[in-house]
Amino acid sequence: MNSLIESLHHASPLLLLAVVLFAGSLSGALARRLRLPSVTGQILGGILIGGAGFDLFGQESLGGLEPLTDIALGLIAVTVGAHLHINRLRNAVRRLSYLLVAESTITPLLVFIVLYYLGGTSFEIAVLLGAVSIATAPATIVALVRETRSKGVFVKTLTAAVALNNTACIVLFEVCRAAIGSNLAAAEPGTFETSSTLFQLAGPVLLGGGVALVLDRITRLALGPERLATAAVVALVLTSGVAASVGFSAMLACLVLGAVQANITHSRSHLIDSVFANFEPAILTVFFTLAGMHLSLDHLQHAGILAVLYFFARFGGKLLAAETALRAARATERVRRNLGFALIPQAGVAVGLVLLIQDDVRFADSAGLFAAVVLSVVTVNEIVGPVLTRLALGRAGEVGRDRLRLIDFLQEEHIVTDFQAPTKEIAISRLVDMLLRTHSVRGVDRESLVSSVFDREQQGSTCLGGGLAVPHGILPEAEAMIGVMALSRDGLGFETPDGRPVHCMVLLGTAPDERERHLQVLAALARTVGTDRAFQDQLFDSKSPAHAYELLHGEESEDFNYFMEDALKG
Repeated sequence: MNSLIESLHHASPLLLLAVVLFAGSLSGALARRLRLPSVTGQILGGILIGGAGFDLFGQESLGGLEPLTDIALGLIAVTVGAHLHINRLRNAVRRLSYLLVAESTITPLLVFIVLYYLGGTSFEIAVLLGAVSIATAPATIVALVRETRSKGVFVKTLTAAVALNNTACIVLFEVCRAAIGSNLAAAEPGTFETSSTLFQLAGPVLLGGGVALVLDRITRLALGPERLATAAVVALVLTSGVAASVGFSAMLACLVLGAVQANITHSRSHLIDSVFANFEPAILTVFFTLAGMHLSLDHLQHAGILAVLYFFARFGGKLLAAETALRAARATERVRRNLGFALIPQAGVAVGLVLLIQDDVRFADSAGLFAAVVLSVVTVNEIVGPVLTRLALGRAGEVGRDRLRLIDFLQEEHIVTDFQAPTKEIAISRLVDMLLRTHSVRGVDRESLVSSVFDREQQGSTCLGGGLAVPHGILPEAEAMIGVMALSRDGLGFETPDGRPVHCMVLLGTAPDERERHLQVLAALARTVGTDRAFQDQLFDSKSPAHAYELLHGEESEDFNYFMEDALKG
């Protein structure tokens, strides 16, 4: 037995990859059977076969899979960055801004105060741990969202918050590291490496943005999926490789790559959805299993009480920051009550920052304690965190909702509240502008669409009564139905069949092949928005687009906004 383990310590990277993939897949499947996130199972499986368990493979063998880990981290960062889509986050700017400020101040301050004044640690360690506490594990969040097929305002807020938090964490950490490092190394205390810090922050942004622009040009010229796949892989590997070679944050560079690429292309992200979809689960399985193999329970002993204080201070800071920010932003109750728990996981970014400190000779005296505290809490967070995130997704009511619904085209960014317009014609023109701004449809002529909608109005008013109007037109260029919704609490004084003012206007742009769905949407809206007084009272009085979205896509709306696959089965 000992000889077998000894031989595994010098196993080839391919054998190690096979064992890791098998162990991760098996442990993930077992976790799902126990109603736990597969991520938790994969990490526990890694701990079992790693140094904290049977120690099947040596550190030298694990080093052979380091490039795959780097690719996984880059892919995770690109995925998170792709959620920073400006048009999709237009209605979420307020709550995300408040959340970013709160997460960047409340959480690190609370961690610093607890560790410095109660834990008695040094000022430098307390500051650095405070900065690291902002980070959330993007890989865990992305994996759980996809595993549970979750979708909605909560997921939208969560994924964007993770991207913003990690960006803020990297920026704040680099500033703190530069300031503290200067004081530790410089003969004259108080000096600050401004140029070096700016270089570390601006470099990844320029690198990721530049590669995204080049990738966009290449994909526009690509003639087939093979070329697209090659270009995407090259972009990801090139960004990670160049960043690592020059000492940039590879995760920040890849995050910018994903964000820029998602905002300059018409589709959500070719780089993610089209190219990496087939083998992404395998990459993430290997990543989480390797993360478990690298974790050592010995860190808990070395970190001692500091790790306990850091864990609870960060936990409390996340909950307090989310509650404070989202209450001030008047976010929906489901988002406000659950987001803090979903932000508990912490791994990739935090581990990367640990490595950064360990490689910095200026922190030679404190790197050991810093690493022990962070890695020990990462161990706990990556076991407890996924469970809390899974529970938060369930409590938010968004598990299993990443499926096509009848009016799936009405997302939060396609809804506006407090809408005003003096005439129906002006209202329709404004909605057409909103439709073209928030949906990615190529080759649509605005004037032609406006004329199409007005022509339909000439045939007969689309004010259906009950405060509902559904103007619509044909979009020959569209592949699927699109639409926008405008809500007016006071009502719009248009001519209607029942004399009631219009409180809800839904502009539909129908693709030629979706006439049947068009009729189904009209019937569903008329049956619910046009006649259900209880539903009308809630929808017309929505405080924000997020509140309206939850009404339209919540569990109580499934009788009219049904899942298309369920309708086909029926």
